[in-house]
Amino acid sequence: MKYLLSILSILLFGLYLLAEDTDLRFSLMGEADAAISKGEWNIAERRLLEALEVSPDDPTNILLLSNLGMVRFNMGKDSLALETLNQAADIAPSSVVVLTNRATVRTALGDMAGAAADYSRVIDIDSTLVSPRFYLAVMALAEADTVTARNHAAHIVAIDSECFEAAFILARIYTEEGRHDLALPYYNKVIKLDGQPEYYAARALCYLHLDELNAAADDIASGLALDSEIAELYLYRAILNKMRFRPDDAAVDARRAVELGLNKSLVESTLGQKITN
Repeated sequence: MKYLLSILSILLFGLYLLAEDTDLRFSLMGEADAAISKGEWNIAERRLLEALEVSPDDPTNILLLSNLGMVRFNMGKDSLALETLNQAADIAPSSVVVLTNRATVRTALGDMAGAAADYSRVIDIDSTLVSPRFYLAVMALAEADTVTARNHAAHIVAIDSECFEAAFILARIYTEEGRHDLALPYYNKVIKLDGQPEYYAARALCYLHLDELNAAADDIASGLALDSEIAELYLYRAILNKMRFRPDDAAVDARRAVELGLNKSLVESTLGQKITN
């Protein structure tokens, strides 16, 4: 009887310690989440590492590792972030969250092939997801591969024909193909869903190709009102001014586009005139 009571006491003590560890772990995870919501990356990293140390063999550590990887990515520790996410992927090679996060980091590191492999694996796991197909389509367009981009766009449309991603990819495809009249309605939808200055710039360029100068001017003005330091908007206004036979104004805008980071030779070739100081 004493022997049984002794075993029971040991088991109860073990459960008590396990409960303590669980409480500590959840407390640290909560502090990490709070720090992440505030962008306090150093604190978040420490709390996640502490939570991992509490129960190193806990199967849910995969989520902590995934979060730790993205925290480190936001801290600018790209290589360490990738190492952390590789560790998470080794543990859970079919985790959509881990693979998506690793694709994000790989993209930032310029490893487009690795990112594409991760996004493709995510699609294999869950074919109903829009985001991985969207990023694969964007990568294809960066290589001027409209065939692959169109294939991904078709899948996105089948999943959700009214989503931003579908409109954006189709707008970009038609722009890449020089079919600006077909691109325009998709840019309209993009801006309706998310009126960012770069999207106004893209539609302004579309209008310029279609010789709809007043509409282009309106979009350029709308974009600059949102962000006055978008270089492309000044380039497009320079083109607009040249089309309106205002070469001096075109030159001023062209110089501003270069000041904001556009390549001078590119601006000069696009505008068809030299830029002087």
